[in-house]
Amino acid sequence: MFAAILITAVFACNNKVESFINEVRPSATPLITVDPYFSVWSFSDNLNTSFTRHWTGIPQPLDAYLRVDGHVYRVMGREYPDLMQVVPAAKYEPWDATYMICDQDKSPIGKWYEEGYDDSSWQKGKGAFGSYGSYMTGTVWKGLNDIYIRRCFDLDESQIKDGLSLEYVYDEDVEFYINDSLAIVTKGYAEAYEVLKLNEKQLSLLKPGHNFIACHCLNRYGTCNVDFGFAIPSQKNERKSLAVQKSLNVLPTSTIYSFECGPVDLQLTFTSPLLLDNLEMVSRPVNYISYEINSNDGNQHDVQFLFTADPRISVDLAPEPVISETGTGSGFKYAKTGTIRQPYLGKKGDNIRIDWGYFYLAACNGEILIARTEDANDEFLETGKVTSDTNNIRTDNFEKTPVSLVYNRDFPNVGDKVQKDFIMVAYDDVYSIQYFWKNLKPYWNREGTETILGQLATAAHQYKGVMKKCTKFDAKMLDDAQKAGGKKYAELCALAYRQSIAAHKLVESEDGELLFLSKECFSNGCIGTVDVSYPSVPLFLLYNPDLVKGMMNPIFEFSESGRWNKPFATHDVGTYPMANGEVYGGDGMPVEESGNMLIMTYAIARAEGNAEYAQKHWETLSTWANYLMEFGMDPAEQLCTDDFGGHLAHNANLSIKAILGIASYGKLLSMLGDCETGDKIFGEAKKMAAQWETMANDGDHYRLSFDRPGTWSQKYNLVWDKVFGFNIFDSRIADTEVAFYLTKQNEYGVPLDSRKNWTKTDWIMWSATLADNIEDFKALTDKIWKYQNETYARIPMSDFIYTDRPMYADFRARSVVGGYFMKMLEHKFSVTE
Repeated sequence: MFAAILITAVFACNNKVESFINEVRPSATPLITVDPYFSVWSFSDNLNTSFTRHWTGIPQPLDAYLRVDGHVYRVMGREYPDLMQVVPAAKYEPWDATYMICDQDKSPIGKWYEEGYDDSSWQKGKGAFGSYGSYMTGTVWKGLNDIYIRRCFDLDESQIKDGLSLEYVYDEDVEFYINDSLAIVTKGYAEAYEVLKLNEKQLSLLKPGHNFIACHCLNRYGTCNVDFGFAIPSQKNERKSLAVQKSLNVLPTSTIYSFECGPVDLQLTFTSPLLLDNLEMVSRPVNYISYEINSNDGNQHDVQFLFTADPRISVDLAPEPVISETGTGSGFKYAKTGTIRQPYLGKKGDNIRIDWGYFYLAACNGEILIARTEDANDEFLETGKVTSDTNNIRTDNFEKTPVSLVYNRDFPNVGDKVQKDFIMVAYDDVYSIQYFWKNLKPYWNREGTETILGQLATAAHQYKGVMKKCTKFDAKMLDDAQKAGGKKYAELCALAYRQSIAAHKLVESEDGELLFLSKECFSNGCIGTVDVSYPSVPLFLLYNPDLVKGMMNPIFEFSESGRWNKPFATHDVGTYPMANGEVYGGDGMPVEESGNMLIMTYAIARAEGNAEYAQKHWETLSTWANYLMEFGMDPAEQLCTDDFGGHLAHNANLSIKAILGIASYGKLLSMLGDCETGDKIFGEAKKMAAQWETMANDGDHYRLSFDRPGTWSQKYNLVWDKVFGFNIFDSRIADTEVAFYLTKQNEYGVPLDSRKNWTKTDWIMWSATLADNIEDFKALTDKIWKYQNETYARIPMSDFIYTDRPMYADFRARSVVGGYFMKMLEHKFSVTE
């Protein structure tokens, strides 16, 4: 009877998650999410229109194709077509032009796009045009402005008849006039050269002999570039097409794409089994790529599947010599690639990628081999099978001699019945973190007795069970999120889940302490930053408080070892992946980090129902609590977690953190049996809260800083008073603040404070949780959904955005989006009180 009930429950969950359609458009889509170094994303709406990239934006190409009855459909990645140059772009040779750069919203006087226009006052230059270092720049163009370009060229009649394509790159919007007529308008930007086949109307504008093209390209953000030429596509391209992407669904542990490849449908699923109650699975550096194929027209079809991985996934920046080879494991085949140098833990910083260890592509069925990329693509086009194995090959230059790790499987009779299989991708980093000058292996190999081949064998053996667990978890998490905050809130949590977890690395110290170390992704590269852990903890308190301890253990170790002897908590323990001591400088953020550590410690006690973790570090916690009692009520000029806003004295929101840190310390004392002292300290925190209200009150809201009337800020730290049920601040404060925030919202959210129009999305989630009704919560958080759905910053989720336009201010792929789960945490704590 029990088994029958269990099966029904799992089946119900499966149906529920399959019916959940995530309708928000991700700014970038998670594909492979293991840790800060093994993290591959799609930066475009369609999986088959751009290179896959590391979260930093550097290409790490993974490609996939389905061959149906001899015709090849690209479903993933970007393949450049075979072209014969006619009017070369600058990537082949520089070209001459006249040009003019104008301020935004200004243009040359007259019909600048006509050949007869007098351009004698224009400058002369060589294409391409762009920022330093972008796309074969011949002439520097920089700044937020517009460029106008005029170029002449000659064509033969035969070249026009053969059918020309425009080969071009642009950033941002671009328009082209051919022989005085507007011919092409393209919006956005190209991450690489694009090829546009000219239609009949566009071809009719060209003529044998002398021709003229005029171009207008604008730049509104960041770098800029434009280059263009004409080419004739090879006949090979006629047997290749883009698969039609029918849908994309981002769930907590999986990303699911569906494609139509002519008469055959393909579903491609990327699964990161980050189930936080199973640390072995969280640490296992293996992700699954599953695929399902079936006929959509009722007929049988001859089908082959090809997946390739570029060795650049194992280097920081190309060119870097790599070696690639194949082998067999227990029940599977694999190909691996890695640098020849293998400089373990040889560099640290923010915008870097791993250049040690080995990437693995593995499968139980089909063929695994290494081939020159062009040979693999040609063979697959002609026969559907890749046979040109070049095992144990060294690659010194990816551009001149590109190779690929190849998976290939044949499905000769595909009908209505679904045929499916899976492949695995993995990364063995060998050594993961340097922790106070000791090189640590990954958690999955903390004893030094495991191998990556063993991890792959386990992953293959457990595939079906793991996929069921992921499906069940996704269904439960999404259901809980919808109950707490509605569907749009659940959709944002689904996007945040893998990003937050994979911005950490899980290891174990030589003393057996769990270490869950974050990287500050594009915010300075620090490791184990306290005010990065603090916003992320709602997710981990929900699913495994041990991981919150893993964030805090390095901070306690740094203090209790005597390496850090100041009376407040440190900011960080180094620069990723070197956790050898604080690098932020100065005194860091004394009130910020001390308050964070005390609040997080009490949050663990609340989640676990005991204060054992606090007792272990009681002397250190007491030192920090004493510091807050002396300096926290009215903080002196210093930085807080929102350090991009600069130093600020008398910070009202920071004061709230200090007060709640003291209240947390009092509650911990009571949990440890000293109720008398605990109640006394908690009472002091309550008096401080009353004093705070007097000092911060500004009528219909509360001030940014105590000494600045007319200012305001989000009081997101106040959320812990509600979540913990302390109630030391008058409930009118939260009600007043929420009502005020609703009057200050811009199109994409409420600003962080009165100084700038930027905001932090994690803090909006916390501020919204202060609302006492779901309507106000949604009114605040739906703006985050709108930003995510409309932003033209195609990067992994940023938590630091502008509220008046759909653009990010800084940061990406950070763990702090775990803070989106605060509403769910509030719901859980209120139920378990």
